[in-house]
Amino acid sequence: MIPGPVRYRCAGALLRLAGMLLLATASAAATAQPFTMKLSSPTVNDINHEWMKRMKAGVEARSGGRIRVEVYPANQLGQIPRTVEGVALGTIESTMPATGFLIGLDPRFAVFDVAGLFEDLPHANRTLQDPEIRERLAGFGQEKGIEALMTYASNPNVLVSHRAVRSLPDFKGQKIRVPGGAPLYIEPYRRIGASPISMPLGDALPAMQNRTIDGVIAGLTVFTTFKYYDITKSATFLPSSMIIVSAAVNRRFLHSLGPELEGIVREESRKIEALFFTQLMDEVERARRDWTGHGGELIVLPAADARRYVEEVNAAALPILAANPQIKADYDALVAAARRHRAGQ
Repeated sequence: MIPGPVRYRCAGALLRLAGMLLLATASAAATAQPFTMKLSSPTVNDINHEWMKRMKAGVEARSGGRIRVEVYPANQLGQIPRTVEGVALGTIESTMPATGFLIGLDPRFAVFDVAGLFEDLPHANRTLQDPEIRERLAGFGQEKGIEALMTYASNPNVLVSHRAVRSLPDFKGQKIRVPGGAPLYIEPYRRIGASPISMPLGDALPAMQNRTIDGVIAGLTVFTTFKYYDITKSATFLPSSMIIVSAAVNRRFLHSLGPELEGIVREESRKIEALFFTQLMDEVERARRDWTGHGGELIVLPAADARRYVEEVNAAALPILAANPQIKADYDALVAAARRHRAGQ
């Protein structure tokens, strides 16, 4: 017979071992539960949507199902301000707005919206892929719990309007939706006589239909995707101006994945960024053909008016940037990178 003290010690050891096994089993079960990554975009059937679909395919395959990716284009999770707030709070893992809608979280995002920085979309995307710029972008939004997982130039900036804008004076008196409510978006258009209104993209179409506003600024592919040519035929390219989009992601979610899965998310995103140098220009060209094919007109301002537009926009924008030393340093770095990546440099 086993002595009593020994018997009790053995029983206690067995209980402790059983407890450890239960904890290990519970931990393994928790680890086995898949993470859910919700991806949101205000647009559909474009590069944003394609990026999300490829993220789903790549991340789910490489993670072996440990990350489940859900794709929500066309404002399915709410208008842009709501999804940006959701990412900051952690109720949505990622959203893809124009950077103007991220300025409320971090004013550093304002640096992308100065006119004249980039020659064209390829030049803009070469610049945004610059290692120094990518390193800076990694810090944007950090204090508010977000990170720009990727940032790219998606479209030339275009104004569609009921009354055609063929020269700078044609802006005067027009109520125009702008992609953000920060002074950098509002003041330049006030300088040229327009009445700028910050409005989520999903609200802009009905506002144009009922003539609450006179025009909308967004990317050309947005206007063809949502068939704005059924409302108006006038589309004016805004000189030296581009829509910059970021995939804002919740930082806590990224870190909660652990090093291996976080690495997979980052690597897949980086891989898919090749789209910005392959399919993007084809998509923009298709939008041009689609707009004109439905009777729309693509208007380019006269050279003198284009130069004056850039001067007026920058006269309002640059002092705003210069007032913040961090933003001024970001802008100077962006200018230097843009110079390095100009064609022929």
